[in-house]
Amino acid sequence: MRMYDIIEKKKKGEELAKEEIDFIISGFCSQKIPDYQIAALLMAIYFKGMSLRETSELTVAMANSGDKVSLSEIEGIKVDKHSTGGVGDKTTLIVAPLVAAAGVPVAKMSGRSLGHSGGTIDKLESIDGFRTNLSREKFIGSVNSLNIAITGQTGNLVPADKKIYALRDVTATIDSIPLIASSIMSKKIAGGADAIILDVKTGSGAFMKQPDMALKLARVMVDIGEHLERKTIAVVSNMDQPLGYAVGNSLEVLEAIDTLKGKGPKDLEEICLVLGAYMLKLSGRNEDIDILKNELQELIKNGEAFEKFREMVKNQEGNIEMIDNPDLFKKAKLKIPVIAEEDGFVTSIKTDSIGIASMVLGAGREEKDATIELDVGIIIEKKIGDRVSKGDVIAWMYANDEKKAETAKKMIAEAYSIEEKEPLQSQLIISIVESTAN
Repeated sequence: MRMYDIIEKKKKGEELAKEEIDFIISGFCSQKIPDYQIAALLMAIYFKGMSLRETSELTVAMANSGDKVSLSEIEGIKVDKHSTGGVGDKTTLIVAPLVAAAGVPVAKMSGRSLGHSGGTIDKLESIDGFRTNLSREKFIGSVNSLNIAITGQTGNLVPADKKIYALRDVTATIDSIPLIASSIMSKKIAGGADAIILDVKTGSGAFMKQPDMALKLARVMVDIGEHLERKTIAVVSNMDQPLGYAVGNSLEVLEAIDTLKGKGPKDLEEICLVLGAYMLKLSGRNEDIDILKNELQELIKNGEAFEKFREMVKNQEGNIEMIDNPDLFKKAKLKIPVIAEEDGFVTSIKTDSIGIASMVLGAGREEKDATIELDVGIIIEKKIGDRVSKGDVIAWMYANDEKKAETAKKMIAEAYSIEEKEPLQSQLIISIVESTAN
């Protein structure tokens, strides 16, 4: 078998056999196939696409390239959650304890993030002492005893994806649906989940800017899950403005705590209730989604969801006093307002610019090994549809560096469009994509 022939085959738009896909992944991981040939193949895939069978087999080959997690020692159906990412997306911090409080085991392996703010693991590390590197025994034991544990991903989970992504990043092949879908789903398959809920973001703050492309990605990932005998549902949601109000690590944890207490932003609570309800459905519950949402809403109202979060923090050696008294979280040195320069309604927000501004402040990392500042970020005061007057505060910046704050302030101000006419409100939940076999 020659890589040259495989590239030629895909260049012509022909389907690759399972043996050819396995050959590609094993050869690349063992350094027997050079980068330039994989780069050529990626470009051929970008233009010619892949069938569902090919994409599913690529997913499995990548999942098999490194460690695989067995969750068989955990009782019940294990439902994993994945978000394609956005600005202010702290849903895991809320959905995981919420669903666990409803009796569904949540064995969550999360990562750190490149980009505008940290990943779930970075955010949780803003809680003093919180352990994110649990041993397998501690991880499994915690889920069996509390229904919940959140730990960092193993360093050798899906190494093929890391290598391929690095090439996609420098060959302009990032935005290929089969390559995105196999990248995401390979990590979910390797993570040992029985079922998967996907939060696919679309809009100005999402990777997939256009709803039709987000729907296409959601459909492909759900079909991969079904093909690989994993129940999968995708929720396509709007990211044309930050989710909630907080952007930045400790700020997002504080907002998650408020939401678990029933005092959070309505958009954040709504998406968490929807995601949580579908997680319950995937766990085997047959009730109507609205009934499941109401059940989760009650767990927020009666305090059980917040108490489950407390239990998780205590079990993972976090400082529980910070959860009970959020004033103990470390504060940034500077709190700086961003002021509206005209009267009118907020008609749009360049949400990706808000994300980049938070990264400029230090909340995110441009390079994998960069250090982030857990206490900096942005609190949005005005969102789409809000009326503003000249001089109103549209956002607050939390910063430790005046020069960074000056740059970020200009970006935030320029991200807002304020016009005389009140805009129409867009839907938060755009579509639910389920298996065609359901």
